[in-house]
Amino acid sequence: MNREEKASVVEELQGKLSQANLAVVANYQGLNVSAFEELRRELKKNDSEVRVAKNTLLRKAVQGTSLEALVPYFKGTTAIAVSYADPVASAKAVTNFVKDHPEFEIRSACLDGKELSADALVALSKLPSKEVLLSQLLSVMQAVPTGFVRVLNGVPQKMVYLLQAISDNKNQAAN
Repeated sequence: MNREEKASVVEELQGKLSQANLAVVANYQGLNVSAFEELRRELKKNDSEVRVAKNTLLRKAVQGTSLEALVPYFKGTTAIAVSYADPVASAKAVTNFVKDHPEFEIRSACLDGKELSADALVALSKLPSKEVLLSQLLSVMQAVPTGFVRVLNGVPQKMVYLLQAISDNKNQAAN
């Protein structure tokens, strides 16, 4: 690879890495091509991708991005999985892949500029998806006004019950 090709690879990687909200650095040594393609397909479903590049090119590509904390993990055979949309879905895809293929070893991850360990990535993958979290938030937001309306409705309703009880008492006293 000549200098111009390297510069274009670094520029392409830097463009993709600057858009990423989650990046996972892993060792892929011992992983066969069909398994790696399986990971690519799973990540593509979640608007993510996995790339293999030389460590020196990766070091140059992450300079000036929120993923600079990953530089110490660029050693040996390095693959980097990058998520552009929902980081939880991508973390789930990667951790599920690791369960079936232990030779794909997660070194570290970075979520919105904060470094995560492999255990923290597994914890992230156990979170509900973005859609589920949004629906839970919506149900909580709907519960507050609904409860408020019920409380406000309770006051006049108790007044009606009180008036009905007074009326019943007067009718019984008259009989």
